[in-house]
Amino acid sequence: MLNDRLKKKEFTLNMSHTFDAQDSTIHYLALGDSYSAGTGVRMEKSFPIQLANCLQKQTKKKILTQVIAKTGWRTDELKDSLTSSTALSSYDLVTLWIGVNNHYQKKPFSKFKKEFPKLLARAIKLAKGNASHVFVISIPDWGFTPFGEKDGRKNISKEINKYNDFASSQAKEQGASYVSIVDLSRESIRDANLVAKDGLHPSGLAYQGFVERVCPSIIAIVN
Repeated sequence: MLNDRLKKKEFTLNMSHTFDAQDSTIHYLALGDSYSAGTGVRMEKSFPIQLANCLQKQTKKKILTQVIAKTGWRTDELKDSLTSSTALSSYDLVTLWIGVNNHYQKKPFSKFKKEFPKLLARAIKLAKGNASHVFVISIPDWGFTPFGEKDGRKNISKEINKYNDFASSQAKEQGASYVSIVDLSRESIRDANLVAKDGLHPSGLAYQGFVERVCPSIIAIVN
């Protein structure tokens, strides 16, 4: 998430993570913002890498992962990046985790409503047109972090719910999978270990919990 108070340097993560193959290969593309880039945690504790590890353990397949994510990205910035950033023309699995910065940067909700469906359609195209292999992940409720508490938790939660409801409806409309982790993110208020040192982003332990929620849904489809 982009924020001046933390003065975090933005970065783009575009890398490969390879496991030893026993059967076949899953090409995984993780699209998003700081939550996919792993801002505030070590690389191996980031969501895409922990998810790749889970898939490796459960499927015994090689996981080739490309992460296209940048701290502060909105839907339009992620969409623009896809014109040149993808290493392959198609993937077996795509996770789409975007929207928090549309809200945080106070962009009109109408902008998200216009751009998210197009971005989801692009993600489906990248998944060989197989919508069920695209997993939309809900935006965490950052109002339940120390940083978010200062900005008004009740209002943040209300807005996050609005964004997630729309993303969920679009996933259903386009045939993509949707996994909500927003309830898990709200546990941060009771457990400081679920928040990174910046007081805003999820910790490696929090991402582990998200992966435990998401991984079984993916295995049920791609295995």
